[in-house]
Amino acid sequence: MGILLLAGTLVGCGSSGQSADSGVGTVAEPGALPVTIQHRFGSTTVTKAAQRIAVVGYSDQDFVLAFGAVPVLARKWADYDVQSWEQPQLRGASLNLVDLGSDSISPEKVAAVKPDLIIGVYSGMTQRDYDALSKIAPVIAQKGEYIDYGQPWQEVTKQIGAALGQPTKADQLVRDVDARFAAARAANPQWANRTVSVATFSGNELSVFGRQDSRSRFFHALGFTTPAEYDRFTGEKFFANLSLENARILDQDLLVWDQMSYTPGGRATITANPAFAVLAAMRDNRAIYLEGEAEKAFAWQTVLSLPIAIDAIVSQAEHALPKR
Repeated sequence: MGILLLAGTLVGCGSSGQSADSGVGTVAEPGALPVTIQHRFGSTTVTKAAQRIAVVGYSDQDFVLAFGAVPVLARKWADYDVQSWEQPQLRGASLNLVDLGSDSISPEKVAAVKPDLIIGVYSGMTQRDYDALSKIAPVIAQKGEYIDYGQPWQEVTKQIGAALGQPTKADQLVRDVDARFAAARAANPQWANRTVSVATFSGNELSVFGRQDSRSRFFHALGFTTPAEYDRFTGEKFFANLSLENARILDQDLLVWDQMSYTPGGRATITANPAFAVLAAMRDNRAIYLEGEAEKAFAWQTVLSLPIAIDAIVSQAEHALPKR
């Protein structure tokens, strides 16, 4: 993807005596199946409750786990273990983590686990990928109205929930997380219509997340707005690389430095950089830094990770932009 923008990923397995690729199937709500799911490449009809779910999206396993199922395959990438919020949902099972490639999704590796449903909403799937995977099992891809990796978590939850035959539970999961955002927003009315920028700096590459990215939407749910000017830089992508000369666009009411684990030297690298030091948000201590579990949970943006992200990030934002 040109930049490590999907931090906090898993490559490890939970301990279990269960076969790694046996998985746990879903139990459909009465009358929920069959169902036809609309997506970027057309539509897919799911006729029965899936028992062998292959996940080819980068974080879609969280949504599958939230509905009580365990996939027979999850996508392996980067160098993180199974996340803390996933462990309780595994209930002693393990994840069969498979490297499916980065430029395309390996249909051979997916076919090897004999899935009866393939989920790839947060995968950046191409038409070629979809055509190949559709020969193996029904495929759920992202909706057509969103950019790659830009479908809101609410829509991902409902789309996957419908495919698994649990639309009522999907609605409840969304309501529960939305209620957390609403509570934080109500407790901090000073954030209403204040501007925010979410950026990452690798030491030599500066990037900003666009208005359609889930990270920006996270702060929108807290009352913030992202400048429309960002669209000029991001276009149809969820992020844009910036020259240091354009670092000025990061100077908003709240500046969020994300993916600090990928910044060599950590905060000191950012605070010592002259291009950032001149920003009012930096001088006035209106910058926050996402590290550790907060960074991972923020990157995943799922119904399982968001409660952790909300608790951690709201406390930092309250310190940076307190009530007056």
